[in-house]
Amino acid sequence: MATEDSERFDQVDWNDLSRSGRFDLSTNSIGMLLTTLPLALLGVYDWRFTGQRTPTFEFIGLERNLESLDFFFIFTLFLAFWYLVLPLYQNPRMTRYYWKEFKRNRPAVVSLGWLGIVFVGGLVGPLVMNAPQQDLFIAYQPPVFTSVVDTTPATCVGEVMNGRCYGTWQHPLGTTQGGKDVFTMIVYGMTISMQIAFITTTIVATIGISFGTLSAYAGGWVDEIMMRFVDIILSFPTFLMFLLILYIYGAGLGMFIVVFSLFAWGGTARYIRSKSLSISEEEFIKASRISGASTYQVIRGHVVPNAASSIITQLTLLIPGFLLAEAQLAFLGIGDSTVPSWGQLISAGRSDLSFAPWIVLAPGIVLFLTILAFNFLGDALLDALNPEAEAENE
Repeated sequence: MATEDSERFDQVDWNDLSRSGRFDLSTNSIGMLLTTLPLALLGVYDWRFTGQRTPTFEFIGLERNLESLDFFFIFTLFLAFWYLVLPLYQNPRMTRYYWKEFKRNRPAVVSLGWLGIVFVGGLVGPLVMNAPQQDLFIAYQPPVFTSVVDTTPATCVGEVMNGRCYGTWQHPLGTTQGGKDVFTMIVYGMTISMQIAFITTTIVATIGISFGTLSAYAGGWVDEIMMRFVDIILSFPTFLMFLLILYIYGAGLGMFIVVFSLFAWGGTARYIRSKSLSISEEEFIKASRISGASTYQVIRGHVVPNAASSIITQLTLLIPGFLLAEAQLAFLGIGDSTVPSWGQLISAGRSDLSFAPWIVLAPGIVLFLTILAFNFLGDALLDALNPEAEAENE
């Protein structure tokens, strides 16, 4: 019989089994490699064979150029698809449970819809809309359904009645002092916000998870040294470091993302360490070790997956801080003025607030709603994915 040929528990070579499964790739990892490889080849081609003024896709007749930050952004989108979105499809029962718990929070559901609009707008908007162009002849056009004194804009695009210039759907949110369409700039700002959200969380998660799990399993003096280093990172004045790098290398969105990400992972590392120490005391972890699983397999197969829900919720709550920091730096005139972010748009309109408030109000409201949506989303994910943490807080 077939059962007679099967090995008994005490006859299994667990060391051999551990070695054979160490580098096994899941379907998601294979898909990630297959999608990342063409992106990497395109990046090498853009770096080595195209000039700074040559569009990346000129070889297929498209006048579309990708910067280094765009390549990294696309890479983070691949990560999100293969390791966040696809697992939800692969585990429909858990997905239904999470959604049932999540939709109990009505503000979070509305927030998810708003963030979906921002995400789609940031991806599709720049592909179907031309970049905002400066045109001084149409400066200070009012938003639709509003009006200003007809002497405010140089040329009124809309209708002029009773000495007032009325807004038009050609510029639904008005224009800036340089004649740039505010709605177009907000859409392009959605791309900047998504880049900040995805890239910073990827860097923070990579460093924080690696550092935290290594510290937890190393223990002893290694753990002590690593945690003291985390204390230094958490107490370091990130703003002063950014000013120093700004003085040496100049402003840029990429520099902002790198600096603030490299000094924001300390809290995540400390949280992951605490979570890893808690999970390591569970019975299934002890059973895995008794079965011969290596430390790498325990961390990869049990610790990180069981801490994933906590990681996701914490990273979601970090994003508003990054968006607000970029807006604050831009408002102070420290950021890169060539980046069409919401903060730059708010900064550009602060001197015209008395007679053209829409330049500040439109991106300010969008920024406020986005930050609020991320906070609502993070709280709802905490309740749905990690109810134990919520119970502890209560």
